[in-house]
Amino acid sequence: MSFYSFLRSLLFLLDPEIAHRITINYLKMVRSKKPESYNVLRSNVFGLNFPNPVGIAAGFDKNAEVAENLINLGFGFSEVGTVTPSPQPGNPKPRIFRLKDDEAIINRLGFNNDGFDQVKTRLGKTNDSIVGVNIGANKDSKDFSEDYIKGIKFFSTLASYITINISSPNTPGLRKLEVLENLDVLLDKINNLHKEDLLIKIPILLKISPDLESDNLKYLCDKVLSSEIDGLIISNTTVARNSITSNLAQEGGLSGRPLFKSSTLQLRKVYKYTNGEIPLVGVGGIDSAEKAYEKIKNGASLVQLYTGLVYNGPKLIKNINKDLSILIEKDGYNNISEAIGVEVN
Repeated sequence: MSFYSFLRSLLFLLDPEIAHRITINYLKMVRSKKPESYNVLRSNVFGLNFPNPVGIAAGFDKNAEVAENLINLGFGFSEVGTVTPSPQPGNPKPRIFRLKDDEAIINRLGFNNDGFDQVKTRLGKTNDSIVGVNIGANKDSKDFSEDYIKGIKFFSTLASYITINISSPNTPGLRKLEVLENLDVLLDKINNLHKEDLLIKIPILLKISPDLESDNLKYLCDKVLSSEIDGLIISNTTVARNSITSNLAQEGGLSGRPLFKSSTLQLRKVYKYTNGEIPLVGVGGIDSAEKAYEKIKNGASLVQLYTGLVYNGPKLIKNINKDLSILIEKDGYNNISEAIGVEVN
């Protein structure tokens, strides 16, 4: 049994949120040296120079407490949040459920976070690493889209990029922003923001759902291509339950290994619909270099993970980067950018 397997067995005896709190506190104390880098994994996306394509997804470091510490573990970039304008406690507990046999998690946290002000203060202490901010809307907000505009303005001079999270299944009505008129209103506001404020040059990404049906997905892609959005993250958690063996009745978003297939299919569709004209970030079920590589070959310029880290431990990041560099060179590519979308017809 590896040390992390032993540690995980102890952490899994605790409530998931308590275990997570312990992990965050531990990372605050750890001072890791940045691991080996690989030239073949370096790339420029959204105008940012990424040392490798593997990032920590939003949700792990909601309140920007350990962004730099995570990058020192080997991540090429970190995404904090989801953070909302005002602090909010989120949904009632319990709200996180481990599915050990499936190596998955169901959560219905509901954007619990410390709010814009606290997160901005903590971000001011990070170095030159790539740290994005994932922003959401307060549950009781009268206008979700205005919360996103506030977030763009608030973090535009501090974050490396901003992600607009319109796809969490745990805030009632939020996913309606992905479709038709609601999407038009949001994108129009973002477009107008760029026209009105010449100082806002930060890359803006849109995080979408794996459950979005093809017609709505095609509409979203068409609208994004004619907007000021710089990239898409595919995908958030799913409300589908057809690929797990336990906790079928629990509400919330499913992440982890069972999400890999559907999120990769959604990624592939988006790459086709956008003709590879906009950078994509592949998320969902990544727990190995092979799965990260499959995301890249299906259109992802970058990838993110979270649940895989819970089940496999911090060595996973170094292993993915090392093995990914080998896979790319084995296929005859000089750089990861050459492999993007090669399996999409």
